Amino acid sequence: MIASIIKILAGVAIGVFIVLWFFQEHLIFFPRSLASRPVRPGVAEVVVVAPDGSKLRGWFLRGEGARAPLVIYFGGNAEEVSWLSEAADRFAGWSLLLLNYRGYGESEGRPSEEALLADSLAIHEFAKALPDVDPERIVAMGRSLGSGVAVHLAAERALRGVILVSPYDSLVAVAAHHYPFLPVSLMLRHRFDSFSRAPRIDAPLLCLVAADDRVVPVSHSRTLFQAWRGRKTWREIPRADHDSIAGEPEYWSAIADFLKAIR
Repeated sequence: MIASIIKILAGVAIGVFIVLWFFQEHLIFFPRSLASRPVRPGVAEVVVVAPDGSKLRGWFLRGEGARAPLVIYFGGNAEEVSWLSEAADRFAGWSLLLLNYRGYGESEGRPSEEALLADSLAIHEFAKALPDVDPERIVAMGRSLGSGVAVHLAAERALRGVILVSPYDSLVAVAAHHYPFLPVSLMLRHRFDSFSRAPRIDAPLLCLVAADDRVVPVSHSRTLFQAWRGRKTWREIPRADHDSIAGEPEYWSAIADFLKAIR
């Protein structure tokens, strides 16, 4: 009887492992179709050709003055980024570059950690070549999943600053928190290990976390924050959770203050 139970449990465990190994992309990435096409004045549609030829589509919103500083935004795992065009005025006069991940909006390809990290470097090169952008004043902003993309870019390229919203130390650590009964360190191919990259980054950091975040617990954001080598600012937004943080006035005022300080 005991041997039979052990065999059944082992079979279930192996089955779960196989399912998660081969279908984890569907658990991590949630591509969204284009919600709306920004029509406000000053919005230019842009296309970035990724290293493998995939076309990433999005928008450039010009800021104040000639060769304005720029924020490159990397969204969450279920975020189609066109919505942020309506909030462009909240970025303290900085320009804004919004590009949907592969498979999101009208961007081509399929998302993966390797692809998104490589794409971030291509996006940065594209941004530096824009005639209306000061290449010495570029900030990477990443929300949730996108925080790992922004951290990778900051570790590979010199940036004026970094804004991280609901960031994590690594996807493995967060997954282990939620699924302590699974060997996630063996199962997860898309690891997004920001913790190992943070000690090499000198760029100033603004870390924005929601006090009631149950998707990325605050402790995981704090671990990454403590590992950051450069100057850093921690802002915990009360009353907010993982999804509602961008609806709080303190969120936007912290971003504007940070951008004004490093402009």
